[in-house]
Amino acid sequence: MNARLGHDPKQAHSHSHEERHGGACDHATHRAILAPGALEQAAQLCRDRGVRMTPIRHEVLSALYTTHRPLGAYDIAEIMGREVSRRVAPITIYRALEFLLEQGFIHKLETRNAFIACPHEHTPDELVVFLICEACGGVDEASSPTVSSAMSSILGEAGFIPRAKVVEIVGLCAHCSGAAHEEPVADSI
Repeated sequence: MNARLGHDPKQAHSHSHEERHGGACDHATHRAILAPGALEQAAQLCRDRGVRMTPIRHEVLSALYTTHRPLGAYDIAEIMGREVSRRVAPITIYRALEFLLEQGFIHKLETRNAFIACPHEHTPDELVVFLICEACGGVDEASSPTVSSAMSSILGEAGFIPRAKVVEIVGLCAHCSGAAHEEPVADSI
């Protein structure tokens, strides 16, 4: 909180961002476009792997696709409660999240203790970089064979065996940083 001005600069930026872009966000638009195909792909991969995409697992994955922001288990329970008009126990959601993580359909953002749907197919040893926007809350996912190879080299030299290869970077996405740099139009007199 900026005591001198009495406001939170992040809120002011977020507000102007929403005003300038009509509430639209590239992350949300992209996620909405990917969701149907990604849900069907996840169901097909489960069939191919001989594992079950139960209705609860599907509902949890679907809830994660309703937003571009990372969600915790209680956030997911709230979304599911609104959609199916029944309360889902958090333990049930945690079990579904565990399955979805194992299958590679979602990622856990450790710094947020939250989850995000993953429409990409990654290899288990691939380094994933999350670009987390502190203005809109959106998360972009990126990977690079060059960066992954460099990280593998560093880990090998250190004799370190990673459980997960994830990098989280916080800042402003291209959409929000563009909004932050837009100049207000002067009123004509």
